[in-house]
Amino acid sequence: MSTCTEFSVFKVKQENKQRVIELSEMIFDEMNKNEKVILSYDILENTKNIEELSWYLLWANKEVAKSTTEKWPTFPSTKEFQTLVGENLYYGHLESVLN
Repeated sequence: MSTCTEFSVFKVKQENKQRVIELSEMIFDEMNKNEKVILSYDILENTKNIEELSWYLLWANKEVAKSTTEKWPTFPSTKEFQTLVGENLYYGHLESVLN
């Protein structure tokens, strides 16, 4: 099975940014608690709009990406995260078209 990439973009007020970054890393740890499903990640800031933060996640495969993200409401840190994120601008799971 091939890996799956997740790309998400969030609008975050400057005063909430550091806490959103901390919560993001906590969420990744919570998702990986029982099994390592996120192989690597990065949190990115838009160079043209500092109120846009992005997640760039490498999932073990698209099946675990789907099943894990369906559990989003059950992870302890997601509620606070959602209260601090102004808007979810984009979210998607992507697979390479290059072999």
